[in-house]
Amino acid sequence: MNRRSILTLLTGLAATKSHSTTPDRMQAAAQIIQQKVDADILESAVLHVRQGKDTFQQAFGKAGNADAVFLLASITKTLTAAGVMVLADRGELRLSDPAMKFIPEFNEGERKRITIEQLLAHTSGLPDQLENNTELRSRHTPLAEFVQGAVRTPLLFAPGTKYHYQSMGILLAAEIVERITKTPLPDFLATEVFTPLGMTHTALGLGRFKLADTIRCQTEHAAPESGAGDPQAASWDWNSPYWRNLAAPWGGAHGSATDVARFLGAFMHPSGQVLRKKTTHLMLQNHTPGLAARRGIGFALGPEGFGRNCSQQSFGHSGSTGTLAWADPATDTTCVILTSLPSRISAETILHPVSDVVAKTH
Repeated sequence: MNRRSILTLLTGLAATKSHSTTPDRMQAAAQIIQQKVDADILESAVLHVRQGKDTFQQAFGKAGNADAVFLLASITKTLTAAGVMVLADRGELRLSDPAMKFIPEFNEGERKRITIEQLLAHTSGLPDQLENNTELRSRHTPLAEFVQGAVRTPLLFAPGTKYHYQSMGILLAAEIVERITKTPLPDFLATEVFTPLGMTHTALGLGRFKLADTIRCQTEHAAPESGAGDPQAASWDWNSPYWRNLAAPWGGAHGSATDVARFLGAFMHPSGQVLRKKTTHLMLQNHTPGLAARRGIGFALGPEGFGRNCSQQSFGHSGSTGTLAWADPATDTTCVILTSLPSRISAETILHPVSDVVAKTH
């Protein structure tokens, strides 16, 4: 272990306020990340873990500090879902409402039956991305054109009959929020979710942040649909001003690990600050019984995809840019891992191994 690694681990241990075996576990978790940094595989990362009253956080590589702002990717879906549920609390919509009640043009064939719940639980029949996704992004298309495409795109199956992960359902849920509130979703989330929770380093899109002040994604390891480091994709990939400013409600939020942990904490220990307690509980219930995955409203439900020792009560979300955030009420633990290395590589080499260590109960 080199001198930088030793200093990094000591810094992390100093940030730990735990009693039991947590320091050893956190050191082991941090070492997994640091080894990837030392091997020049990983450029940047932040780990934030809270267990009970004890907190551990550590920045790695180019992240600089624990408040570093990352592109959260699909963790964004949980933030968008919370915005939808703010309106549910106000009585301005119900999960059982058909989407066409608010998007009248979304009325062809079985689209009439698609509910807001199905948009948020990935059972609407919509695809994840539009067939011409790359072409839209390469033209720097505004979100309104993505909405038009999602309204018209063929359904993959009858609503409610299957589970299929779908960003376009989240997009239409976001469109409903904007049509009801007549407010851009980035502004609505900032006012109704981020500010009340003290999420000062979070925005949908770039918000007040400068692109240069956020963490670069290692796009050379991204999937083809995200550019895969192709120079021809540089104007629309994850690091482009276009994508960072688009504010895609399915994957365009920026945030710090501490802020994501605050957000998870608002569901593990609901105070009614943003959502009613019964609403937070509703979001964490299984809305896809009998289907291929356990999904809440905007959240994936554990333990699959989180730490091996997480309970059935665990919930959270991952992101293709190399992010993972989960909470487990059974052990009063939240774990947020933000990295610059796309999850197609970091999932098995960093995100899951670190989560497994954090989730150990002894």
